[in-house]
Amino acid sequence: MPSNTSSIYSYDKKSNTKVVVEIQEKKQQSLLTTIFYSLDDFVSNFLDSPLPPSIDPHHLLSGNFAPVEELPPTACVVVEGSLPASLNGAYIRNGPNPHFFPRGPYHPFDGDGMLHSITISGGRATFCSRYVKTYKFKTEAENGRAFFPSPFSSCHGGLATAASFLLAVARGAFGQFDPSANGFGTANTSLACFNGNLYALCESDLPYQIHLAEDGDIITLGRCDFGGGRGMTKRMTAHPHSDQDSGEVFAFKCNVFAPFLTFFKIDSEGKRGSDLTISSMKRMACVHDFGLTKRFIVFQDVQIEMDPAEMVRGRTPLVCHRDKVPRVGILPREAADDGGVVWIETPGLNLFHITVRKA
Repeated sequence: MPSNTSSIYSYDKKSNTKVVVEIQEKKQQSLLTTIFYSLDDFVSNFLDSPLPPSIDPHHLLSGNFAPVEELPPTACVVVEGSLPASLNGAYIRNGPNPHFFPRGPYHPFDGDGMLHSITISGGRATFCSRYVKTYKFKTEAENGRAFFPSPFSSCHGGLATAASFLLAVARGAFGQFDPSANGFGTANTSLACFNGNLYALCESDLPYQIHLAEDGDIITLGRCDFGGGRGMTKRMTAHPHSDQDSGEVFAFKCNVFAPFLTFFKIDSEGKRGSDLTISSMKRMACVHDFGLTKRFIVFQDVQIEMDPAEMVRGRTPLVCHRDKVPRVGILPREAADDGGVVWIETPGLNLFHITVRKA
């Protein structure tokens, strides 16, 4: 018989060893859980169906885009030549990979974060792939199915979106999950290394700290708040930027309600500082990245925005306001408020990644 457990790997810093913990893959359903699952199926089969190809998981998760399973540290075969014994290091990538096949609409950004690594040491290469063990991942693994709401596919408008939202609220109220305290992100967008630590990130949640073990295994250490609180409203960009000289890390978060854009920094000791809100941002533009110089933070107010009112009209909340003129904001790094922001209009220019010279 197949096992009902799966391995969750942790790391004991005191003993410098890897710890394997078995979690229950699917716990016995309560009556309330059965009701929730039945309502999930009703929404999926009657309110969501038929799905357009753009959000149909059977289209999006096929061929090369089909989900893959975890792979423990596995030796790679060198087919030609040899690896220098003095070459040591690791290449790690992050990307979405759903643990459970979606029952309803799916967006390519929805999948659970999976890290793939190639570790090179002593003339040998080791490959490993592991899910980031987020609160979402562990909670769904314990329940045996995906049910967390997504900021992308769960918001495509109409009655199904409203029903899914109410189901999520009910689940929280009855204790099936608690994203208000633990977040709901997938940690599937990027990796960042700062303050001597490695993190997996997505912009709907706080980062998860990652440890690469000596045997090449990838261990999730946990969700990190840097002393700034752990609630659902606590999150940060998937693309923070570091000052290698000062050890400071600069980041931001977006919100669908005011304040729409907030910058903050994490000092060299890993402590989060106070928030600096950009009050001249009047709507939630989809700010994904920013530039950092020795003196300034550079960011953009783009035409693409999140507008929750669109869901009431049965449409996706992600909209492009073509009548809006995009602009670039320049903020002094050490500003105490946003009074010093300089805005420069940039007609027709919508940037999602910004690279600047650190001058």
